[in-house]
Amino acid sequence: MESPGYRKLRLRVGGGLLFMAVLHVLVPKQFIKIIPRSLGAPRFWNLAAGAAEGAAGALLLSSDVQKQKAGGALATATFIGVYPANINMAIQAGRPTNPAAIAAWLRLPMQFPMIASGIRLAKGEG
Repeated sequence: MESPGYRKLRLRVGGGLLFMAVLHVLVPKQFIKIIPRSLGAPRFWNLAAGAAEGAAGALLLSSDVQKQKAGGALATATFIGVYPANINMAIQAGRPTNPAAIAAWLRLPMQFPMIASGIRLAKGEG
């Protein structure tokens, strides 16, 4: 049986990932512009990231524990996979001298608790 705290984490991460997946489709320009050029095919990578986020979110919101664990593993992989775009976003923002640039740079260390949450969800530690 999952603890209330674990359930809250699972629902928050799952819902957040589904929300982000929708944004990848509705406002792709915001994501496409931060995809490193060296990867090529930015529209593809945007949709791939959105699909991964949507699948992870849906799995995390499932009532099946094994699907939830798979969602946690996919969420972890997705958080790691999109990290280069977050690095690129910070670089594009420039020195952290304005609110947008500060937010971009602060986002980088915040990815690590998200990765840790994904790992916890993948292990089913609730």
